[in-house]
Amino acid sequence: MTITASDRPVDGTIGRENGWYVRFRPYVGLIPFGVLILLAVIGPWIAPQPATDVVGTPSTSPSGAYPFGTDSNGFDVLSRTLTAFRIDVLIALAVTALATVLALIIGTFAGMYGSQSGLVGRLASMTGRIIDLVQALPVMIAGLVIVSFFGRNAVVITCALSLVLMPFQARLMRTEVLRTRTDGYVTAARMSGESEPRILLRHVIPNSIASTIENTSAIFGMAIIFCAGLGFLGVGIPLPEAEWGNMLSSAAPDAAVGRWWPALFPVLALAYSVWAASKVTTLISQQRRR
Repeated sequence: MTITASDRPVDGTIGRENGWYVRFRPYVGLIPFGVLILLAVIGPWIAPQPATDVVGTPSTSPSGAYPFGTDSNGFDVLSRTLTAFRIDVLIALAVTALATVLALIIGTFAGMYGSQSGLVGRLASMTGRIIDLVQALPVMIAGLVIVSFFGRNAVVITCALSLVLMPFQARLMRTEVLRTRTDGYVTAARMSGESEPRILLRHVIPNSIASTIENTSAIFGMAIIFCAGLGFLGVGIPLPEAEWGNMLSSAAPDAAVGRWWPALFPVLALAYSVWAASKVTTLISQQRRR
């Protein structure tokens, strides 16, 4: 009897294509973001030195004792870079969550009732215009104004960035709601006597939320950049607390005279964080197209 190629047994290496390898391969893009979250959790614990203690001579170049060197204040750059993962990532996650929740509420209201007459319709239409106005403001300038008024701490920075980044999400949600509210199943649900809250929760929001959820990783990347930007401009998390923005601000004079190490490593950490968030965006986009 002749054995064809299709009749031959498949070895373990090829057989894995039908097992866990195929199932988990699409999610490999989550690994960088998982590492980022892990560093945010354990970063301060694995730092070799206390991030707020002067541990050596200022502006010492990288060596065996200080692998990333020290900055102009005598702080250990490695310890501060690792410790800063926690506060920067936590602020970015909080901004992403708060901005998205606000956007879901505001965008749904503006999109669902903006064309109606009466008080509710006027309020919804005005809400849409306010969203457009806030989005037209430069994020950094708006953040500077809010932080200058209310203080330099993590809570104020989180609230400020949430307010100025929320319109990006709210406009997406409003656009999707405007499309969904005229679909046949929404009209059928209304004609069948379902209440307006039930229509919103059961039909409109679930069928409008996908684009907003997909954009959350982009909001995360923007939040972590603007958080560091506020710190660099001197209105973010203040020294001696470890945060990438204030590390870059204090490293600028060193970088100007060729001492590159205090600035390089927080920049790399910041770039990695944004790249990890972009991988999540790519993954979500691929999953939606399937």
